[in-house]
Amino acid sequence: QVQVVESGGGLVQAGESLTLSCAASGRAARIDVMGWYRQGPGKQRDFVADITSSGVTSYVDSVKGRFTISRENGKNTVYLQMNSLKPEDTAVYYCTAVHYGMPYWGKGTLVTVSS
Repeated sequence: QVQVVESGGGLVQAGESLTLSCAASGRAARIDVMGWYRQGPGKQRDFVADITSSGVTSYVDSVKGRFTISRENGKNTVYLQMNSLKPEDTAVYYCTAVHYGMPYWGKGTLVTVSS
């Protein structure tokens, strides 16, 4: 079993920055991919960014150039640095950690961007 816990959400104004953190623990000796998804009000959960254990990153087009995902492999911790935030970035952000092909999810952290 792998536990995933996010932190760092909050209320910011458009144009400001925020950093989310996520830690995976438990049977976490091998976490292949860690990433972030988000679910806006009345929307489905969508991919935001992920990073492999070797540091290869992927981003959804809408956040490229504004968000940066990074990872501390020794700690199974991943960060999402979010700059130039927009109201449409408002969502619950969920972290996921993939352990032997099985995704584990955190409970989410709310990010609200006011205009």
